[in-house]
Amino acid sequence: MLTLQFINENPEHVIERLAVKNFDAREPIMRVVELDKQRRAAQKMRDDNASQLNKMAAQIGALMKQGKRDEAEQAKEQVAALKAANKEIDDRMTAAASEITEILLSVPNVPYEGVPAGRSAEDNVVEKTGGPEPHLGDDALPHWELAKKYNLIDFDLGVKITGAGFPVYVGKGAKLQRALIQFFLDEASRAGYVEIEPPLVVNEASGLGTGQLPDKEGQMYHCQVDNFYLIPTAEVPVTNMYRDVIINQEDLPKKNCAYSACFRREAGSYGKDVRGLNRLHQFDKVEIVRIERPEDSYAALEEMKDHVQGLLEKLELPWHILRLCGGDMSFTSAITFDFEVWSAAQKRWLEVSSVSNFETYQANRLKCRYRGDDKKTHLCHTLNGSALALPRIVAALLENNQTPEGIRIPKALQQYTGFDIID
Repeated sequence: MLTLQFINENPEHVIERLAVKNFDAREPIMRVVELDKQRRAAQKMRDDNASQLNKMAAQIGALMKQGKRDEAEQAKEQVAALKAANKEIDDRMTAAASEITEILLSVPNVPYEGVPAGRSAEDNVVEKTGGPEPHLGDDALPHWELAKKYNLIDFDLGVKITGAGFPVYVGKGAKLQRALIQFFLDEASRAGYVEIEPPLVVNEASGLGTGQLPDKEGQMYHCQVDNFYLIPTAEVPVTNMYRDVIINQEDLPKKNCAYSACFRREAGSYGKDVRGLNRLHQFDKVEIVRIERPEDSYAALEEMKDHVQGLLEKLELPWHILRLCGGDMSFTSAITFDFEVWSAAQKRWLEVSSVSNFETYQANRLKCRYRGDDKKTHLCHTLNGSALALPRIVAALLENNQTPEGIRIPKALQQYTGFDIID
């Protein structure tokens, strides 16, 4: 969440920048400013009272020694009144602090200056394009028909076992999944990311720490008996490794990668865009996470973008990079770049990765800090990205590489699959 210092120093800037996310922040931000003034005024009053109490305690002792019991009793009554006033002040401060926190949890991150204005995906900006352009015949099949033709993915069986959005991968379809996961993990390891195998369920504090709660509570699967949540991405447990941690400056950056299953309710998603692997409730993904000093985070963001681009190039897929507009960004992100691959059979772009810098927004929730040269603690910047999410990568691989002989496997994957064609 945003820091009180940042809001108090820049209230109009915060309001102006949040308008880029189409969020009207004036009322909540000005309420926070006013509540913080009240809290600080109450704190000063309490400090003054505490000073007065210390003086009166000394006076009472002196009066008792002098035998001035009546004056000492009067002083004791004043002390009792001051203590009662302090109790009322404490209650007001607690209520103000609680309301401030509640408001700040509902206010999104301020977008970086380079984020364009816009209301939806149509306003995103294409930054870069690359990769081979596939040329398929008019009889090209979408991936859900290819999956059935070659017995790779059984969508109906997934419905039987669980429900829509939980496919069953079979034979070479399952091997392709495993191959992609290992390929992504190996590439991340070569790039200096330390692999983590995280839990697939997290507690409420972890969801709050990375901003999924309360914003995305309705999109997460909730285990109500234990108050646990199935993770929507490995970002949540991996970033929470650094919750309530002070990192020595020389130990930064922290670079982690993790494979996990991801679970998303995707409530309200309907229509043609949900066919096959396009939108699932359970899917596999390799995530990269970085904890950085603020002055290093935007160079780290570029490294992460280069890493994801390199994966797509090795998979021989056509890709482009989008700079997301304010209206299409997540609640917690300061800036996000989406990677999409071209689906030749569906004739549309499919999102396969989001790479984001959250600046101090998550770190403030997490209390993730580092100790600088000045020996003081400072909030870190947190970043993460998909490297990569599997469903739409698989969809594009199947569709773009279909031939009369079968589905060609990109050279970089063949050592992992053990086959070069699906026939």
